[in-house]
Amino acid sequence: MSLRFDLLDTPLQGLKLIQRHPIGDQRGYLERIFCGEELQPLLLGRGIAQINRTLTAKSGAVRGLHFQYPPHAETKIVSCLRGEVFDVAVDLRSGSPTFLQWHAEILSAVNHRTLLIPEGFAHGFQTLTEDCEMLYLHTAPYHPEAEGGLNALDSRLDIRWPETVIERSPRDAAHPLLTNEFTGIVL
Repeated sequence: MSLRFDLLDTPLQGLKLIQRHPIGDQRGYLERIFCGEELQPLLLGRGIAQINRTLTAKSGAVRGLHFQYPPHAETKIVSCLRGEVFDVAVDLRSGSPTFLQWHAEILSAVNHRTLLIPEGFAHGFQTLTEDCEMLYLHTAPYHPEAEGGLNALDSRLDIRWPETVIERSPRDAAHPLLTNEFTGIVL
């Protein structure tokens, strides 16, 4: 057990909630976002290849649902550094007992939670406050030719977004709806 964070299971195998434990005093706090030694078993022997940051200005906006196909599939470690988001992961693993099921967590600057999203999952979020800043650690660099996406409003997924979806990028809005031909990602 780490003094800096706890790894908690979710209903979807491999999807982990990381509860961070800041150490503070009258000046503020120090918080560990990542520890390679403790998280290495969940990274399947891979290191962090890319770190990205987003800022989403409007409450109710949705980003995602994004993933990369093998051989560029990636594990993501996602934290909210400012504001609050409804963070969603969808299981796309072919043959998984939870195929096309989703799980969401509230991530915020206040609750110090991180979601570790394994390979074979799509990821997206809805902002619950204005000016949400997110930090992403990826085990693979972005490859446009390997990019995949799900439509966040697809009724087959039935994601219960907590707020009315007020904004999506044109790219995200254009993701097609799932058909029965989609049998998942083979890792």
